[in-house]
Amino acid sequence: MTIQKLRDIGKLLFSELGTMRLRPFASESIGRGAGGDKTYRIDKKAEDIIIGSLEDLKEPLNIVSEEYGLKEVLGGGYQVIIDPIDGSRNAVKGVPFYCTSIAICNGTTFGDIYLAYVINLLTGDEFWAEKGTGTFFNGDRIFSQTDDLFYLIAYEAQVPGRDVPKIVRLLSEGRRTRCLGATALDLALLSYGAVSVFVTPAPSRSFDFAAGYLMVKEAGGIITDTEGKSLDNTIAGLHTRTPLLASGNKRLHDAALKLLNA
Repeated sequence: MTIQKLRDIGKLLFSELGTMRLRPFASESIGRGAGGDKTYRIDKKAEDIIIGSLEDLKEPLNIVSEEYGLKEVLGGGYQVIIDPIDGSRNAVKGVPFYCTSIAICNGTTFGDIYLAYVINLLTGDEFWAEKGTGTFFNGDRIFSQTDDLFYLIAYEAQVPGRDVPKIVRLLSEGRRTRCLGATALDLALLSYGAVSVFVTPAPSRSFDFAAGYLMVKEAGGIITDTEGKSLDNTIAGLHTRTPLLASGNKRLHDAALKLLNA
């Protein structure tokens, strides 16, 4: 598996789904995926494209996808963690912020992720990372924030009344805050240096952050749970859920942890 193969899948997705950008998709769900969330037509269409493309590679793979669940290809091999549409609710309501996220593992844990790919399905912009090589935006090497100012804090709040009070001390220190609704893109933007800190106090699923996990680390950032515990040895599986804190650098991360756990 190579980044180029993932980019080829991304180009196909953008050609099939990008033409519908800025138009609300049908908002009626067609069931629930293996990850537990509602499945919409755009989720299913994107997943069909990705899984079909992976099968065409004729490589042994273990696919872990939000909608389908677990799928073994040619007896199984490298693990592929897919979120066909991260930001599904944005997509079905016509909010222009959603993406596809794919991570490749040569083991079963987040520390085993060695390739990561995210494509913004509205713009076609691509983010990717290779372990030990760096993080890239449309082919250019990118790095996370290097100073210790909270310029922009992004967050996810599944249930605002429950989640926001848990992070309000941190949010209040930011010059700006954003709740954008697509974790993979939030983490990609943190890797780009556009976001200082990203936090989600509610448990986030493997699909949502697997690709972003490698991107943040390869860009020079730090990503842990909200207590500061490493996730390198955590199983990157179908049912894994954990709260997240990602920061551009260690100074930002330490300051954010103090605010969250005061």
